[in-house]
Amino acid sequence: MTIATFVKSWRRLVAKCLLILTIGLGCLLVADTQPALAKFDNDTFDGNIFVLYAGNGSLVPPKVTLAQSLKRDKPTLLVFYTDDSSDCKQYATVVSSLQAFYGRVTDFIPISVDAIAPKSTYTPDEPGYYYSGFVPQVVLFDQSGKIVLNEKGQVPFERVDDAFRKVFNLLPRSESVELKQRAVNEFNTELTK
Repeated sequence: MTIATFVKSWRRLVAKCLLILTIGLGCLLVADTQPALAKFDNDTFDGNIFVLYAGNGSLVPPKVTLAQSLKRDKPTLLVFYTDDSSDCKQYATVVSSLQAFYGRVTDFIPISVDAIAPKSTYTPDEPGYYYSGFVPQVVLFDQSGKIVLNEKGQVPFERVDDAFRKVFNLLPRSESVELKQRAVNEFNTELTK
């Protein structure tokens, strides 16, 4: 056997071993990969709830602070939440639906309660001033900064919509033409129906 033949044989053997090793490692990686387990009905952290469950990542981070919003002549909706609460995960679709109708004329400010700095007192332009220790919680301010709705839990869309209708001096739902929701994206439309 010549050296050239030996080198060729050695290269083939090394190439086959590398191929087998690569295929084997690839199979191990694929077999060991866990599927995404984001669940709507548990209290585990899966990521941002507005992106995952409401299909609306435009809410976080908020475009304005509460202090900035209260200086404007626009209503403000504060939504207190945590990303690891099943109640908040389920309520995210309601918030997204509200934004579809009122997002252009209202400042939506979702506040992760984990981000509220613990202090002994808060000023009225800080979210901690309005937080009651429960999630989800919604607080709606009218154009003058007066609270018109402050409720805890999964407040139904209709109740918040009624408060918005009063703020904007719109007809009650029973007397108005059905509103058409503008889709935030195709994923959100599927979740909210």
